[in-house]
Amino acid sequence: MGLLDELEDEAQRRKSNDEDLVALKAARELAYRKVLEPAMGNLFAYLTELAAKLKQLQPKIAIRHSLAGYGDVVAYVEHEYEVREARQPSSKEITVSFFAAVASSECPNVQIEGSARVRAVSALFQRHRLGAPLAAAKDASGEISGATFKAKGRIPLTASFFADAASGQLRMSFSNFDDFSAVTKTVAPDQVNETLYDEIGRYLMREPTEMLREVLPEDYRSQLRARVHHEEVKRRWESQIHARQQEDIAMLKREYGIGARFNRIGDAMGKLRGLVSRKP
Repeated sequence: MGLLDELEDEAQRRKSNDEDLVALKAARELAYRKVLEPAMGNLFAYLTELAAKLKQLQPKIAIRHSLAGYGDVVAYVEHEYEVREARQPSSKEITVSFFAAVASSECPNVQIEGSARVRAVSALFQRHRLGAPLAAAKDASGEISGATFKAKGRIPLTASFFADAASGQLRMSFSNFDDFSAVTKTVAPDQVNETLYDEIGRYLMREPTEMLREVLPEDYRSQLRARVHHEEVKRRWESQIHARQQEDIAMLKREYGIGARFNRIGDAMGKLRGLVSRKP
């Protein structure tokens, strides 16, 4: 193939790629206009009604998050919700914000020893706005050597739903719901429907839901099953080898003990024979 032919092939490849990108962009924009934009309107209406009903009924919704070095922080949802909608020409975002009040009486009173540990737990308390140590003890040099911690305050919870024409998908983000962190999931346009709205509502109410559980590809699940089987076989062999080693050690101890006893008896008999032989 000559140089001109190579350049022509490269030009055709780039043209094809550009056409694919244009088609993909058009498909995403169509999905947003035809599916996501009206679906976001329905989701906003659903969340607004959900917030109104929860405020009216005041159900007891517990939040329990584990904090490293401290323990479980228990809080209860305050039913004061803010549901906002932000619109742009090619995007729409819905945000639901509320708080959970920390139940200090249900949280542990923890004494932390050591300056490094105290600093680590203090940093976590400050990051999540859970108050400060109740009391701090200092050593002779003035360095904090221990402190007592008990959680208090409020935990902010935020759910965000963002859709745009550039991606053609719905991106959901939840902060401080399952723990002190944020989790994000992307949803295809054809999955944004009443079933998803119901899953979102149950998740916000801390009811069991499969919404954030990812469906793994079958080949990946097969790999996981094979890995689990391999680890199980490995543990079984290690257990058998360990048991066999313990049996061998016990047998050696028995043999060594018997041999030692025979040696001691032999030494005693030798001494006795020596005494007898020395008699006149």
